[in-house]
Amino acid sequence: MKIGFFTDTYFPQVSGVATSIKTLKEQLEQKGHEVFIFTTTDPNAPKYERNIIRMPSVPFISFKERRLVVRGFWFAYLKAKEYDLDLIHTHTEFGAGLLGKWIGKRLEIPVIHTYHTMYEDYLHYIAKGKVLRPSYVKFLSRQFVDHSSGVVCPSQRVVDTLRGYGAKAPMRIIPTGVNVEKFLRPDITNDMSETLRQEWGVTSDQKLLLTLSRLSFEKNTQAIIEGLPKILEKFPEVRLMVVGDGPYKSSLEALVEELGLESIVSFVGEVSADEVAFYYHAADYFVSASTSETQGLTYTEAMASGTQMIVAGNAYLDQLISDHSLGQTYDDQEGFAASLIDYLTEMPQKKPEVVENKLYEISAEFFGESILAFYNEIMDLYFVKKYQEEKDESRLKTRLKHLKIITK
Repeated sequence: MKIGFFTDTYFPQVSGVATSIKTLKEQLEQKGHEVFIFTTTDPNAPKYERNIIRMPSVPFISFKERRLVVRGFWFAYLKAKEYDLDLIHTHTEFGAGLLGKWIGKRLEIPVIHTYHTMYEDYLHYIAKGKVLRPSYVKFLSRQFVDHSSGVVCPSQRVVDTLRGYGAKAPMRIIPTGVNVEKFLRPDITNDMSETLRQEWGVTSDQKLLLTLSRLSFEKNTQAIIEGLPKILEKFPEVRLMVVGDGPYKSSLEALVEELGLESIVSFVGEVSADEVAFYYHAADYFVSASTSETQGLTYTEAMASGTQMIVAGNAYLDQLISDHSLGQTYDDQEGFAASLIDYLTEMPQKKPEVVENKLYEISAEFFGESILAFYNEIMDLYFVKKYQEEKDESRLKTRLKHLKIITK
């Protein structure tokens, strides 16, 4: 199968969406499929890239590190036609996503979409929420997904949101998997973890909390920092390591200074993908107060690393963290500080066998297999409808044999 990915964000831009796309690309290629990525230009991109088509782009409004396709549409169409794509998979509702929709219609092939981002959580970036209203988001999201052949939803929250918008398109919950081997890392020794901790002034008898994300307001890192004074009253040995960068970093640093926590909180900055596993293994607990995630790869990365989690709950995370030895979720009423104090007081022991049972569920392999099964199902649905309209009985019968849902 030849598949075209259309996305406004891809490496060297660092984001959960870019990671998800790269993971899926690698899995599909391992299964013998060809993947072509249609994306934005980037000043830091390599000069020569295989099967990556970059189109002229500009920085996105109020979100300068992300870009938006503005030209090269006809060129992209000609390349897609030349590659003889079987299916298009869009990963954005903007420039490249709209382009993918248009090309899919011209080539008469199915267009599957992944709804990666809960836009209502990000409206403050666009003219401080004064231009794009929640009602616009609902209308535009519904229009986009309902003009897709099928929709991949990383979590139940996304399904519930889109159905609440009135969207009717076929949907499938498929969380992004992680490269488990990249985070298991038996080669990362205790001595290596101790060395990393010491580099940031954390001793072996202190409890190190790790939060890892883009430093933006909606990630709610401020709630973790604000909860530290209460936590320190009970556990003065707690330390926090903040990994990541973003527009809210200076505000978080100011908050740390205001609360007098300079000796407690370390701002590491952004680290390379190859280094991330070292931080998970060095930490005692992974923490997050974010309520804007559709899924959140950092949670599965932490789980694969064997790091216990104390995180704000949602339908996806409540199911993912299914055993108390993996960590616990909390709601707004309980709050981060109270939840962490409870967990540190109880100190549930890790159960390697529980993590082992979770590894396939969160693996990139399972992610790729699930996406491929959805591709095949949606392709059958698409062409059954097409052949019915064309009254092509021969090809219709062939497709119906593949699509069990129709033959039942």
